[in-house]
Amino acid sequence: MDSRFIENIRVSKKMLLFEAASIWMFAGIMLLTRGKIMLESAQGFSVANIFSCLGSGILFYLYLFSKISFKHIQRIKSLPGGRHYPYQFFNFKSYLMMAGMITMGITLRKTLIIPLEYLSLIYCTMGIPLFLSSIRFFSHFIRLQQDPIQSTN
Repeated sequence: MDSRFIENIRVSKKMLLFEAASIWMFAGIMLLTRGKIMLESAQGFSVANIFSCLGSGILFYLYLFSKISFKHIQRIKSLPGGRHYPYQFFNFKSYLMMAGMITMGITLRKTLIIPLEYLSLIYCTMGIPLFLSSIRFFSHFIRLQQDPIQSTN
């Protein structure tokens, strides 16, 4: 493939917000689904566990993930120029953090250092703020007015 082709692939800030929203939603749904499956297999599925995860997940969103998602949204909106590489919805530090979290999640699940009953609660708890953050990204995607000059570049 011609390297000039790859160099020419650029997207709008609005599309970067859509990409971020989609990635965060995928991760949130994946963690919630895996957590639910592990919780059921560990026979830990109860109303108390569900409310515990829901409450903890909302707190994580309010005190941590809302700030993180806000920073990403502001960074995307403040990028200079109109068109950007599709991977710029995250900065390098965020890609490293994502890789570390994925590695840690897989390692914990495969090694069973933490019993599935408890790991499933962690998965569900972390899926909730990711999902809520994705909604925030989608709302900014919907509200961002596309500049006609950016659309033609």
